[in-house]
Amino acid sequence: MLLSSIYTYLLCFTNCFFFKVFCSTSEFRLEGDYLLGGLFALHEIDRVTPVFTPETTECVWHSTSKSAYKILQVMRYAVEEINNSTTLLPNVSLGYEIFDHCSDTRNFRSVLSFISNNGSIRPKEKLNNYQPKVIALTGPFGSSRTITVAPLITMDLIPMVNYGAASYALSNKLQYPSFVRTIPSNKDLIEMIIHIIQWFGWNWVAFLGSQDDYSTDGLKLFNKYINNTGICLAYQEGLSLNANYSLTLKKIDKLNINVIVIFALTQYASKIIKAAIANNIQDKVWIASPSWALNQQLPREPGIREIGTIIGIADRLLSLPRFNEFVYNKAKGTADAGHNDKAVSDVRNKNETCNQDCDYCSLMTAEEIINESPTHAFAVYSAIYTIAHALHKVLQCDMNECHKNITVKPYMLLEKIKLLNFSLNGRQVKYDENYDPTIRYAVVLWRTHVNPPQFEMVGTYEKLPEITFTIDNTRKLWHNNGSDPFSNCSVECKAGYSRQPEGFHSCCFTCKKCPRNSYVDFSRDPYTCFPCAESEWFDEGGTTCKTRSVVYPQFTEIPSIIVMISTACLIILLFAIFCLFAFNYDTPVVKSAGGSMCFLMLASLILSSVSVVFFFGNPTSVFCLLRNVIFTFFFTVCISCLTVRSFQIVCVFKMAAQFPKVYSLWVKHNGQWLFIAFSSFVHLISCVIWMTVNPVKLIADSWTFNDQIMLICEMGNTITLTIVLFISWFLGFLCLLFSYMGRDLPKNYNEAKPITFSLILYYLTWIAYFTVYLSIKSKYIVILNAVAQISSVNGILFSYFIPKSYIIIFQPHKNTPTYFQTSIQNYTQTISRS
Repeated sequence: MLLSSIYTYLLCFTNCFFFKVFCSTSEFRLEGDYLLGGLFALHEIDRVTPVFTPETTECVWHSTSKSAYKILQVMRYAVEEINNSTTLLPNVSLGYEIFDHCSDTRNFRSVLSFISNNGSIRPKEKLNNYQPKVIALTGPFGSSRTITVAPLITMDLIPMVNYGAASYALSNKLQYPSFVRTIPSNKDLIEMIIHIIQWFGWNWVAFLGSQDDYSTDGLKLFNKYINNTGICLAYQEGLSLNANYSLTLKKIDKLNINVIVIFALTQYASKIIKAAIANNIQDKVWIASPSWALNQQLPREPGIREIGTIIGIADRLLSLPRFNEFVYNKAKGTADAGHNDKAVSDVRNKNETCNQDCDYCSLMTAEEIINESPTHAFAVYSAIYTIAHALHKVLQCDMNECHKNITVKPYMLLEKIKLLNFSLNGRQVKYDENYDPTIRYAVVLWRTHVNPPQFEMVGTYEKLPEITFTIDNTRKLWHNNGSDPFSNCSVECKAGYSRQPEGFHSCCFTCKKCPRNSYVDFSRDPYTCFPCAESEWFDEGGTTCKTRSVVYPQFTEIPSIIVMISTACLIILLFAIFCLFAFNYDTPVVKSAGGSMCFLMLASLILSSVSVVFFFGNPTSVFCLLRNVIFTFFFTVCISCLTVRSFQIVCVFKMAAQFPKVYSLWVKHNGQWLFIAFSSFVHLISCVIWMTVNPVKLIADSWTFNDQIMLICEMGNTITLTIVLFISWFLGFLCLLFSYMGRDLPKNYNEAKPITFSLILYYLTWIAYFTVYLSIKSKYIVILNAVAQISSVNGILFSYFIPKSYIIIFQPHKNTPTYFQTSIQNYTQTISRS
């Protein structure tokens, strides 16, 4: 294989130089002080022809490429414009030699011509001594062609300023040290395609290309850069010219892929689009690479509108000033040159072609040339200007002249190209460390429903000073003016649902609802439900945990204020009654109410009311201990006083006569105080046990409400709490019993009704509280607890002390010994009759 390739090279070279073939000079050659090379694919090989012997390719045997002829004219126009310039390369003329380069393996004759010196090549010559035929060249079109010939050109560091090779491999300066390009590399193009796919939220795509370096490199980069983007490559294939395009498209359609990237040269893209039309493939989105994004023939294909929407990536369309005028002026001369070429062609056919022949070119009108695809026009234009600006710096030109005495070597231009930064038709031309240009590309939409078809710019992509990508969604982008096409393997999960993988591709999944208080962060990991911290909660439809609000009854809340004011009024009233009873201590009403025992009852009620203060504000463990234990203990002391008071009255009127000794001992040893002390002590011990064995403590309730943490005080050990409540409630039961026994006592001593009312209110209030406490969770349960305490105190206050206070203040005639003696006598007479 190696020997045959070497033989081919030598054969090509000797045919062109030793046989001295004469070629047309009107289109392909121009004399000048410095010669530039140009390689353009004026013909395209659209069929595979087996070759069994080494031979060169005669491009005129293959199909024509009119767009290539247009960019050839752009090169000629750029050279003429530079030669006519008085500021760029003054008093210096540029020449060119152009070849038709249609093959990537059998067109070496032109390359060998460029790197030769007077018909010979000396590969071992030092760069300082060797002067090739051209100082720089542009072309060829296509990555495979460029990669094949680039080593021959770059080994002498001849600047190869390319307009149509996008392979990212060419950015490797170790292998291709003098390769420069004026179009984005495949890396940039693939990144732009991914931006388009992500913009519309697609993730189920197909990638079709050819089997050349351009497509292979693009596919490799696409697979690399879609990692961690959520995009799945559902189908990929590199097609040959003889491939079954219909079968490929049917496979894609069967997989429900609605977005197809065609990253291929025009001849392959044309076959794919025509096959889609023939197979009635409909409603797809076709993303076109720059090589065919502005193709002029495909939009005119009958039925192309039905296949869907075609979005292309193209260079920003910049007009070339006076290019149309140049084409019109050259049209007649080109036609005349075409006749001369035909005469020369007869001579050439006897020997070999040097691929400087274009039979169809002379037949093209100026309008046809102008209307051809402008895809690479500016790329060629900027390539020639890049070489010219580099030469301008090497020759140390000023505004008037250049120093022609400087010997120009190709590598000198290469050094200057990297430093270039000039404006060309409103665009800044500069290169990075890999000799790749700044990126300014457009997203174009094919408007195939109008006649003639149009290319409308609907988006932009720029890489400097930072990556910016936008698409104007207000435009009617889709061929049926509908909503954005859907091309996803699975419908995206709703917030609160995690993905469950299904099949090979990560884009295919089912959705599973996350457990309570867990969430899915799609930017972090859409397959995992992350638990929220205890201080956080997850709102359905959200993507992150939110901080919970910590709730408790605050002093500033209206219910809290009402309870606090009520408590303050209650304490003031109790204190006032305390003072009233103290001032009227020797009166019958106070003595009948219990005498000194009344003060213990009132003090207990005051201290019970004070516990309400601990229910509001940010709770602490100390507050939790005090808020219930203070009330429970002192209110129980008050109930024990009522119990003793009821028992004493019954004893005086009913039991003293029947059990005189027992009554005597009770009075002698102050039985009422012993009972109060004993019951209070037992209750105090139970309260201490309640507070020490699994005591009441502060807890943060994070399970009742999603968005709140309630600071509440739990009740502590159930058994000890039951004992504490049992003592209090049992004393209340005894009190009720004794008061019932004395229901027929004198009116001034009959406490049955007020005690029964206060104790029933006490029981009902706490039964209601515990019912609500066990059934409803709210921060206002704490306030209800405080209200239950106040109600209990108010029950005793208003049923027992307020009536007696009323008599003392408003009915003083009833607060006399005579009045009480009368009541006792009436009671004695009633008993005697019965």
